[in-house]
Amino acid sequence: MSAELRARLVELFRWIDPGPGASHLVSDISGWWRDPDVLATLGPALVAPFRSARPTVVVSPAVTGFLLGPLAATALGVGFVAAHKAGDGRLPAGPLTWAQSPPDFRGRQVDLAVRDRHLGHGDRVLVVDDWVATAAQVRALYDICTKRGAEPVGTSAVVVDCAPALSAELRVTGLLTSTDL
Repeated sequence: MSAELRARLVELFRWIDPGPGASHLVSDISGWWRDPDVLATLGPALVAPFRSARPTVVVSPAVTGFLLGPLAATALGVGFVAAHKAGDGRLPAGPLTWAQSPPDFRGRQVDLAVRDRHLGHGDRVLVVDDWVATAAQVRALYDICTKRGAEPVGTSAVVVDCAPALSAELRVTGLLTSTDL
């Protein structure tokens, strides 16, 4: 990743105080989407560590993954598969394969699904997301891959905060850590 992209990601990021009663700051990554240079370079930067693994598809979870996933897929010249979350009110019609995550950083278990017809035997899957803190959703997506006969080759995120041992186990790479922000 270029030093320019790294500096720009940090510059465009904000921590937001949601107000009285809040227990923590909220990340605001909206500046990344507004900058055309960041948009042009994010996809190639995210996929660079996995090019040699020859992914055949990129899978990303709702909502921010729906922005990053297509950028990464385009950089690889492969397709994109959306992973939908239960309860978002926009589940696609047709057969879905589901998996539930272990508890995430908020203690929630997230149910994720992909359309069966878009992920199958022989696919080599690169998971792409904006932020990996506990890798809970990564585990659920890898479970979906296994159920569909696909092979997860790794995960690329803009920000990675999970423990180094967990990153190594799940092949998670990132462009930044929260310490950088």
